[in-house]
Amino acid sequence: MSEAAQRIAPPSHLLWLAELRGLWETGAGMAMWPLLQLAPRGDGHSVVVLPGLIAGDGSTVLLRRLLASRGYDAHGWGLGRNLGPRDGVEEGMRNLLVSLNDKSGRKVSLVGWSLGGVYARLLASMHPERVRSVVTLGTPFRGSPRATNAWRLYEFLSRQSSHDPSRMQRITPTPGVPTTSIFSRSDGVVSWRCSVEKTGHRSENIEVFGSHVGLGFNPAVLYAVADRLAQAEGAWKPFERGHLGPLVYPDPARDDRG
Repeated sequence: MSEAAQRIAPPSHLLWLAELRGLWETGAGMAMWPLLQLAPRGDGHSVVVLPGLIAGDGSTVLLRRLLASRGYDAHGWGLGRNLGPRDGVEEGMRNLLVSLNDKSGRKVSLVGWSLGGVYARLLASMHPERVRSVVTLGTPFRGSPRATNAWRLYEFLSRQSSHDPSRMQRITPTPGVPTTSIFSRSDGVVSWRCSVEKTGHRSENIEVFGSHVGLGFNPAVLYAVADRLAQAEGAWKPFERGHLGPLVYPDPARDDRG
């Protein structure tokens, strides 16, 4: 790990307290449902949505319902609460990926929220031939594992050390499939610097305004996920922020020295 990565600090206590904004984002996501139906429609391919730490499929219901309404074959992970990569978890996710891919004959997209995004990147690195695209929400895939306010909880629940160099070697490199990282600079759980992807011909960052716990309900996030998944296979292009971009999707490449 580089010295710069080790210097990334976790979000401040003020941002941690501000995670209560997630309640507002939940209400906003439901209130904006009619407008979210304007998101591009998909082509029916399978999408697996992976929840964050301590969360289960209930936390991703709104996102999966939106994807289903836009024509996707949307699935939860079906493994109960996410208590970390305990015995059988990675095998269960792999089995689901293989089953959906074999059944449809089409690659599967993976959407992961926080720790769920770590799993998504891990699966894509191991099975790029089965994965169509990866979208992560507030996922820490760079820097120190302690640049979050959740590492102690992770270690308690998973019974594993948050320092896992072998796993980081798999998730830090950009997956060999179209990849989008959605993050917020006001994330109170994960330092946003840990969620910045290296931009390339098939990789990008989308910044939003919001909390960590509200990412899966945030209307801007929901629309962006639907938009990214709607791209034709093999025809990826960067997200277009549009005229309202600065108000909804600030430029993730802007100066971050503050």
